[in-house]
Amino acid sequence: NDEQKPLDLSDSTLSYTETEATNSPNVTPGDFSDASTSPDAVKRSHWCNVAYWEHRTRVGRLYTVYEQSVSIFYDLPQGNGFCLGQLNLDNRSETVRRTRSKIGYGILLSKEPDGVWAYNRSEHPIFVNSPTLDIPNCRTLIVRKVMPGYSIKVFDYEKSCLLQHTAELDYADGPYDPNSVRISFAKGWGPCYSRQFITSCPCWLEILLSNNR
Repeated sequence: NDEQKPLDLSDSTLSYTETEATNSPNVTPGDFSDASTSPDAVKRSHWCNVAYWEHRTRVGRLYTVYEQSVSIFYDLPQGNGFCLGQLNLDNRSETVRRTRSKIGYGILLSKEPDGVWAYNRSEHPIFVNSPTLDIPNCRTLIVRKVMPGYSIKVFDYEKSCLLQHTAELDYADGPYDPNSVRISFAKGWGPCYSRQFITSCPCWLEILLSNNR
């Protein structure tokens, strides 16, 4: 698939101590650094916000991204970014708990010159839906499966501009956000799956891209 590429671990943005993960002790919440609240970050403009959902419930606050790339993970030794493992919710279902345990190193979301890429760093597939991955003027929901170790361009800026000028924005299935990407961990949804809607997925992300490119 031309839209997907293998994960290049030589990239400087991916140089975390993943090889030491099996020998690392459990990391306490204080060992994670949240770049979105640093004084330097506040001075810069953000390029996206990330919301974490469990079925129909949003868990935690919106995570604002200022850096060119951000890790979104459950357990990443000495990792910086959005740690989903720290988000608490009462009475989680067994399905959600099992799916959360599969997030692991999660994804790396990276803003690159040609668009936004998501790198699957977990040991399980991720599933992606995006306005720029859909087939123009096709009402069938397109959900792409990305295997571990691969990445996909989840948002193409140039294609988005063309779509917003030419697409017919009459959607019968509810509100439509041309700058929103949805990513589900481990569980797919849509016409090819038993879950028809992403709100049926146990653990998923909503990437809300800023209009300020």
